[in-house]
Amino acid sequence: MKRQNQSSVVEFILLGFSNFPELRERIFGLFLVIYVVTLVGNAVIIVVISLDQSLQAPMYLFLQNLSVVEVSFSAVIMPEMLAVLSTEKATISFAACCAQMYFILLFGGTECFLLGAMAYDRFAAICQPLSYPMLMTKRAFLKLVLLSWLSGVMVATVQTTWVFSFPFCGPNEINHLFCETPPVLELVCADTFLFEIYAFTGTILIVTVPFLLILLSYVRILFAILKMPAATGRQKAFSTCASHLTSVTLFYGTASMTYLQPKSNYSPETKKLMSLSYSLLTPLLNPLIYSLRNNEMKRALVKLWRRTVVSQAV
Repeated sequence: MKRQNQSSVVEFILLGFSNFPELRERIFGLFLVIYVVTLVGNAVIIVVISLDQSLQAPMYLFLQNLSVVEVSFSAVIMPEMLAVLSTEKATISFAACCAQMYFILLFGGTECFLLGAMAYDRFAAICQPLSYPMLMTKRAFLKLVLLSWLSGVMVATVQTTWVFSFPFCGPNEINHLFCETPPVLELVCADTFLFEIYAFTGTILIVTVPFLLILLSYVRILFAILKMPAATGRQKAFSTCASHLTSVTLFYGTASMTYLQPKSNYSPETKKLMSLSYSLLTPLLNPLIYSLRNNEMKRALVKLWRRTVVSQAV
């Protein structure tokens, strides 16, 4: 009987914003624009850093990895989200829902640790400038990037496997735009108390460990900047850190609202908006944040523009 119950749900229905059918077309257009801008913006950063030799420093290579994560994260979520908004009854298969949840957790977990690694890189560069070449070698950089991706894989594997080992007996309507853990868990017809304890504790650890690293790094960075004698040096140091701090605040703030309150009293529509804030805004704004606030990135973008567009026009 348990095996029958587990196989009784072969697909899920994603409700999306079905309560607001009059807004669906407008939201679809807006999300489509956001998706295209996100892909183009992050792809430009990946290409620029790959082509410009002056941007082969660890800071920019970390940024390149971050853009890869953002492109992948958007590609996992946005097509399905647009499909939900373009039809009255959007369905997703059991396997596809499992895969989508896996990759959402993988890229989300990877971004958490990647932001922590980027903070350590800024700490080493500003607080230990003479030792920086020895602290942030190519080997050290590769280890930090690999650790970030492996952490994401581990989080995604454990959590997704556990969620989809529960029986789903029906109903099969997910009151969301994509297969995220909290709304999918509501459809489980079994006791999920232990999983909820694990998920809450695991989320705190995943968020807290990198966040503490970021916090400690920036406390040290702040004291180091304040001790700098030249105003130009302080301004440059603040400029390189401001972009990363903005990304950290945007990602950790919005993701925590979603995953640290699985049993909150928020309405389903409010929960959807919280999820959209980190699944849409963070990948969209990161390229703008890093490109507009970093002089080296702006110089490289202008150089690429002149090389590709202006030269072809001539």
